[in-house]
Amino acid sequence: MDALDAISKWLAKQHVVTYCVGREDALWCANAFYIYDRERVAFYLLSDTQSRHGQMAGKLASVAGTVNGQTKTVALIRGVQFAGELRLVEEPESEALRERYNRRFPVARVMSSPLWEIRLDEIKFTDNTLGFGKKLVWLRPEQA
Repeated sequence: MDALDAISKWLAKQHVVTYCVGREDALWCANAFYIYDRERVAFYLLSDTQSRHGQMAGKLASVAGTVNGQTKTVALIRGVQFAGELRLVEEPESEALRERYNRRFPVARVMSSPLWEIRLDEIKFTDNTLGFGKKLVWLRPEQA
């Protein structure tokens, strides 16, 4: 199993991402439920364009963040740090993705927030189940 396969398998089982955007000299982080797309190596999430992070991002922004489990046992710690690009997904592209999102999180059907994509360009996965401090790294081919 290569690094991306191992990372993707773990990310598909998680559901909350923390992501941070910046503009000029300001940074802001947010948490969101996400779906993960292995083919695109991307998260999809809902967020209001009028939120602080939505306004800072505009239609496209650099982004960094984390996904982590909540274990209290050091030997079981797993988590991802990432960098990439956050973009607002427009119609008609968003329709099928939104339906997939709604299937995973049915409560989202009543939300009017638009869909965003976090395209992952760099991922570092710490997986202590493979040995203390074990890291798997993936770079999008054009980033390598």
